[in-house]
Amino acid sequence: MVKVENAAKRSTGASPSAPAHEQVYRQLRAQILFGEMAPGQAVTIQGLTAELNAGMTPVREAIRRLISDGALVFQGNRRVSVPQLSKSDVEQIVYVRKSIEYQLCERAVNRITDALIDTLDLIDQELDAAISSGNVGRYLERNYQFHATLYAQADAPILAEITDRLWLRFGPSLRVVCGRFGTESLPDRHKDLLTALRARNVAAATAAVLLDIEQGMDQISAVLAAQN
Repeated sequence: MVKVENAAKRSTGASPSAPAHEQVYRQLRAQILFGEMAPGQAVTIQGLTAELNAGMTPVREAIRRLISDGALVFQGNRRVSVPQLSKSDVEQIVYVRKSIEYQLCERAVNRITDALIDTLDLIDQELDAAISSGNVGRYLERNYQFHATLYAQADAPILAEITDRLWLRFGPSLRVVCGRFGTESLPDRHKDLLTALRARNVAAATAAVLLDIEQGMDQISAVLAAQN
């Protein structure tokens, strides 16, 4: 049985001392990134104010920023919702992800350290535990953390920021995939990637990343096709 945890409450990325608008932004961002908001779900200032126990101003600012990030979209009549991906959207995301994450991985391999590989290995062990227990929220968190930690080593903040925004776009849809297929069937090329990193093998590392992207996005495409 799949367990669902409130990932956003555990992984906002914002310090308790951060301004209110930043804390609200990080909370909502995590909810979207880890699929706690479903594709097509409507978002209102009043609803989020009550849910997060926050003021209208920081909630309004957070929504504005998330629209700018592409994590939320206007649907007309001033309605805001979580994006629903189309077949074309998925194709474009795959193309950009493969281009940018390839570069991030390549750069990261050339800067990798044994200590960072050990960190990635620990994250992957936690991811494996989440898969074994069917813990969707933790799987999504650790999967994101694994890639973000690797890509941070690339020292390419512009590429990393673009990648982060893309992950916001497909995060809710990946949660739907988890619900449909279960965590056991989700892509996980991290073992291949870790082996390549230890060998400082750029070609093998980038191949593992590309295959990870293809498999995950193919599953999103399959869910979209089944819904139409």
